Amino acid sequence: MTSQYPVTGAGLGLRRALLGPLSSVTSDQIQFMEVAPENWIDVGGRYGRAFREYSEKFPTLLHGLSLSIGSPAPLDWQLLKNIKAFMAEHSIRCYTEHLSYCSDSGHLYDLMPIPFTEQAVDYVADRIIQIQDFLGERIAMENVSYYAAPQQQMTEIEFTNAVIQKADCNLLLDVNNIYVNSINHSYNPYDFLRALPGHRVVYGHIAGHFKEAKDLHVDTHGADVSDPVWDLLAAAYQQFGAFPTLLERDFNIPPVPALLQEISHIRELQHRATSEAQLVHG
Repeated sequence: MTSQYPVTGAGLGLRRALLGPLSSVTSDQIQFMEVAPENWIDVGGRYGRAFREYSEKFPTLLHGLSLSIGSPAPLDWQLLKNIKAFMAEHSIRCYTEHLSYCSDSGHLYDLMPIPFTEQAVDYVADRIIQIQDFLGERIAMENVSYYAAPQQQMTEIEFTNAVIQKADCNLLLDVNNIYVNSINHSYNPYDFLRALPGHRVVYGHIAGHFKEAKDLHVDTHGADVSDPVWDLLAAAYQQFGAFPTLLERDFNIPPVPALLQEISHIRELQHRATSEAQLVHG
């Protein structure tokens, strides 16, 4: 792992339902964790104490749900103040958000696609720059799954790369989202992967999805990771090196041994990619 990464190895998204089941897990089994700040800011009592124990035991990252980068509404500066304080309080290693929007005059309770236009690139990049200036560090934007492309003037990869470059921010590389989008929007996921700026990747996501139809897959985080997604992750490691990668599981959560098995498979792929790279560069 190189110094560009805030964590190493393989991680897991921490959900409240997992606080008890994961209590005996060690940092040898899970190297880092990720939480949504909106679910933990100002949480006290036994949940607050439990989270403190986890954040002291595992390097922790934040993955925001509601900052709504692409929204026409003003940025939520109070939320950003709370996030900044929360990061300092718990020694958070990195803050990431979705390249999407989820609010206008109120919350939409879903991640909506930003129009792939030059105007949107300028607008979104400016908001990311404001956030980075406020937090005093680069944030990472996640490539998101989407099911419609309103007002599309650019391809998904052109839009994603343009925002990241203009904002001078980092990338949270979601491998499952690439695969789901490649099915739903008929493109080659490996071509998309190769076109991403690998030097800006800070860590990755992998998750399961639901196959609604042959040409419609839904990003659910409610199933085991599929073989094509594992294959795409292996290709990402070959392309960019074995970056830290986190397993997302939001519902239908299996017993801890099953979660640990998928996390162990991430580490196996990382180790394989690192070994192969060492043989090549000798």
